[in-house]
Parts: sequence; C-alpha cells; structure tokens
Amino acid sequence: MRRIKLWEGRFSKSTAQIFDLFNASIMTDIKLFEYDILGSVAHVKMLAKCNIILEDEAKLIIDSLYQILEDFKSGKIEFEISDEDVHMLIEKELIKRIGEVGKKVHTARSRNDQVALDERLFCREKNLYLQELIKTLINTIVNLAEENIDVIMPGFTHLQKAQPILFSHYILAYAQMLKRDLLRLRQNYSMTNYSPLGSAALAGTTFEIDRFFVASELGFESVTENSIDTVSDRDFILEMLFLLAMIQMHLSRLAEDFIIFNTDEFKFIELDDSFCSGSSIMPQKKNPDALELIRGKTGRVYANLIGLLTVLKGLPLSYNKDLQEDKEFLFDSIETVEMSLVIINEILKTLKINKENMERSCKSGFINATDLADYLVTKGIAFRDAHFIVGNIVKYCIESGKTLEDLSLEEYKRFSEKIQEDVCQFIKIETCVNRRKSYGGTSLESVRKQIDNLKEFLNKLK
Repeated sequence: MRRIKLWEGRFSKSTAQIFDLFNASIMTDIKLFEYDILGSVAHVKMLAKCNIILEDEAKLIIDSLYQILEDFKSGKIEFEISDEDVHMLIEKELIKRIGEVGKKVHTARSRNDQVALDERLFCREKNLYLQELIKTLINTIVNLAEENIDVIMPGFTHLQKAQPILFSHYILAYAQMLKRDLLRLRQNYSMTNYSPLGSAALAGTTFEIDRFFVASELGFESVTENSIDTVSDRDFILEMLFLLAMIQMHLSRLAEDFIIFNTDEFKFIELDDSFCSGSSIMPQKKNPDALELIRGKTGRVYANLIGLLTVLKGLPLSYNKDLQEDKEFLFDSIETVEMSLVIINEILKTLKINKENMERSCKSGFINATDLADYLVTKGIAFRDAHFIVGNIVKYCIESGKTLEDLSLEEYKRFSEKIQEDVCQFIKIETCVNRRKSYGGTSLESVRKQIDNLKEFLNKLK
C-alpha cells in the first residue's frame, strides 16, 4: 500500500478523510513556508558540520530547499489537505526532487521544535515590522503636533470640558502610548530571540548536534534551556498577542476620539474623503468607517489573546496538538494591527484641523475655572477655600447666563475682595494654557520639549 504520509509506518489503515480536514493546518501555516526553509537550511548546515550527514548531501539538500522556496514564491508549489502541514509539504517536495537523501533533512529534530523555530522566526520579523510602523506613526503625530502647535482646544475628563489645552499636547499623548508600545515590542523581541531547534520532540536528541551553531546561523541571541519547556512554550506568542491587543486598544481610543471630534456637534476635525464612506439611503452622509473599523476590530484582537490563553490553560507538558491553534490567533492579530497602523497613519496625514471651532469651544464650559481658583491661591487663599468660592461663582454664572469673562470686577468682589483687575488677564484661555509650564504640561514651552524628546527618542532607534 502506497504511503501517503511520512509518519504512517505504524498505521494499518489510512486516516479518515474528515479527520484529515480536521487535523490539517496547512491552510494556515503555509505562511511559515519561507521560515521553515530557512530553519531547515541552518539545521542541515549543522548536521554536516557535526558529521551527522555528508557535506555533499548537505549541499544537495540546501540547494534543493532554496529551489523549492523560489518555486513557492513563483506559485509553482501546490499543496493538498493530505500534506497536513507546511513541514510535511516541504519534506515531501524535497524527497520527490532528490530522493533518499531528502529523507535525512529531519535527522535530530521533530516537528515540535521545528514549528517553534518557524514561529519565533516569524514573530521576530513581524516584531521589527511593527516597530517600523509605530515609529512612522509617532513621527506623523510629531509632525501634526508641530504644524498645529499653538491651536487651543478644550481638554476633557468624563467627556466633559475640563481645562484648555493645546491640540499638540493632546495628540502627543498618543505618541507617548505608542512609544511605550514600541519599547514593549523591543523587549518582546529579546524574549523571542532564542533558538528552540535541537529540543526535538521533548527530550532533546541522541545525536551530537550543535544548537548554538544553528542559533548563530539564524541570528538568535542564544538557545532555549529546557527541551520540555521549549516545545510547549508559547509565551512569546502570548506576549505578542497582548502587545498587539495593547496597540490596537490605543488606536481604538484615538479612533473613538476622532469619531467624536468629527461629528457635526464638535467639528474639531474633518476626515479626508478617502477614508470615509457614504450611506446607501442618506445622500448627505460621510461616515468615518475607517475609524469605526479600527475600533470594531479591536474586539477580535482581544479575542485572539483570550483564545490562546484558553488553549494553553491546563495544557499538560509537553507538546500537544492543541498548540496548532496558536497560528490563526497570531496571524489574524498581526494582520489586523498592521493594517490599522497603516490606516491611522494615513488618516492623520490627511486630517484637517478646525482651529476656529476648537478655540470657539473653549469659550463655554467654564474651562478656566481651575485657573480662577489658582488665582485666588496666589492672593493668599487656601486652595480648598478657593475651590468653594469659584464653585459659587460658576453657579452664579450659570444662573445669570454668563461666562467667567463676562463678569465685572464688582460681581467678582461679591465672592471675594481678593479679586482685582488682574483677574481678567489671569483667566484668559491663552494664559491658562501657557502658565502650565510644569514638565509634561500643556504650555507651548512644555510641548516643544515633548516634541524634542520624541525626536531624540526616534533618532536613537535608527
């Protein structure tokens, strides 16, 4: 009976077709094709170095692996469900091309450490790409802040107007979130950068291999320490999924802000037509669908993290087929976050800032009330007492239909004799903003420092 699968030796009958469909991962892990080839090349070089296979055999295998990779990239490699996974596909193709010598490629390794290697190579590369996307986005935010550095807008707490801030200060808050994301990705890269190959199925191998040679060939910092842990470890993927969820959450918050600021009620910003869509029934609509999709897709990125956590919960050591499920979570989250980063970057680059509307909005909501309290403190009144006095002044304004700027000095003095003519300058919106010179505050001086620090941070990463 012709053997279809490379592991069928101890089986007396073929697997059920429905099980083949259920068991196969090739439709998903085909994305690991190139990484599997690169790992196999490094492994074969090591086998030859350690005199486990002949140099001529190694050369033939390696040349054939590179040719298989080239054929795959050009669309010449076809696969079927019966191929099971990307590892079996490549090995089968290798044996088909060079015969018996191809069967030596799997000496001293297992699919268990092989897939762990492929995933680490994949995550390492994607990590670097995500870092580049985030650096690009931070730079776009910095440019947007510089272009609108003196635009004043209301700052919000509880989605209510709180205090006046610079728009540049507001948007730089997202740059700080992304900076932390970038630093966490760099840490994840270091945690991922250990070679698992040589752990074999779970107990290591009887062959005298050189794991450190393979690690060096593939650019890893070193090798993993425990073969049992190695083949069952998906911490590096879990951490990546968490980081992806964190990044997507930050993008979702920005999307939510801009969805609100883009509404007719706010009109703080205007999204470019190229990132909006219309209604099938209401001709006047311009919907912020790109932002809504970023917000909506956050749920699936969260779900992928919870999904893998659930797969790993209670999983006995060492390798179990449950781990095959990790790739769909990982690939989906990476693709979603990559696309979201690219989209949000383009949205920011094409964004229109409505300076007049932002500054007009600052004139309502008593957003200079805290500054009036600070004014009273400068006159010798304890802050808690000043807070109470200003609360009464605001209540009076509401009842009178006035703003703090509308009140006469005589009206102010009903609440405190300490208030003098200089109060008018003190509570001007521009004054409120530029007096907040504390490190990290919203003054022009402080925001320029934030921009300089971010530029320095990005330059050090080059």
